[in-house]
Amino acid sequence: MAALCLAPSSPNAAILRSTRHPGASRTESAVISITAGVFLGVAAVILGVVGKGQYGYTLILGTPFAMGALTGFLFNRGYAATLRETIVVATGMFLVVAGAFLLLAFEGLLCIVMMLPIGMVVGLLGALMGRSIALSGRQALPPAISAMLRLPIFVAIEPAHMTGLSLHEVQSSVVIEASPEHVWPHVIAFDPTTETPDLLSRLGIAYPRYAHIEGSGVGAVRYCVFSTGPFVEPITDWEPGQRLGFDVVSSPDPLRELGFYANLSPPHLHGYLRSRRGEFRLIALPGGRTRLEGSTWYEIEIAPEAYWRLWSDYLIHRIHDRVLEHIKQDVESN
Repeated sequence: MAALCLAPSSPNAAILRSTRHPGASRTESAVISITAGVFLGVAAVILGVVGKGQYGYTLILGTPFAMGALTGFLFNRGYAATLRETIVVATGMFLVVAGAFLLLAFEGLLCIVMMLPIGMVVGLLGALMGRSIALSGRQALPPAISAMLRLPIFVAIEPAHMTGLSLHEVQSSVVIEASPEHVWPHVIAFDPTTETPDLLSRLGIAYPRYAHIEGSGVGAVRYCVFSTGPFVEPITDWEPGQRLGFDVVSSPDPLRELGFYANLSPPHLHGYLRSRRGEFRLIALPGGRTRLEGSTWYEIEIAPEAYWRLWSDYLIHRIHDRVLEHIKQDVESN
């Protein structure tokens, strides 16, 4: 990208503009540019995820930008495209990439939907830059090609573990019309939920079903069973009627991906979102009521963390709310 910025401007825009369009049709230019963008994206993902096991900044931000820039550049290099046509072709390229990942069982529909907002914004900015480079004339061709070839190098040399270094807390709460002593037994274990899963849960997002505990006090092991499997939670804090704290030593997949194949299991489902510990706090309120608070501390190793935290915080809040509301209904109905 630095090479593209340093490339000199064309001395004679009128002459260069006449040499920019060799007479290729819109369809031909679109096919060539989309194919190139798809190839670049698939190659970068294979190198970054399969080769390095890493969802880094270069892969998540640099790759969509480079794909868009290459597509916009090649499309406008061979055809006198308008800005609108460039955006349409770049959008089509990203949809083809999404379809390719689904067909190759490399990604699922839910995570593609989560990725699209950031990927499309960054990618379309790249397409606009690629179009601008093409409009500048033939002198831009060598640095443009050079910049595209540098992307796999940047994916390969990006340092590992630039994400997942921070522990994030998500906290939710509910007020229950019962004393902490009555709420406590429903916190350490609760019966299977009878509530109908909401739309996101039916689409594959994991949701809690029931919890049981083996033993009592610090050292006991609590199992919170989700639709995708159990969380194994050794108890670290046991204060009846006040606080239940636990570590998470094993956790299931955060979701079941939708795709063309059964048991789709993309790499990012395994170890990139890690629950580390959790806690329930029971706070006595006037009138014999209880505020039940639930917290989860987790790490996420996908860049950029700030973007993916929007999704993970939202989904963890939903999980908390389902558990807390279930406990509330159980306690108040008894």
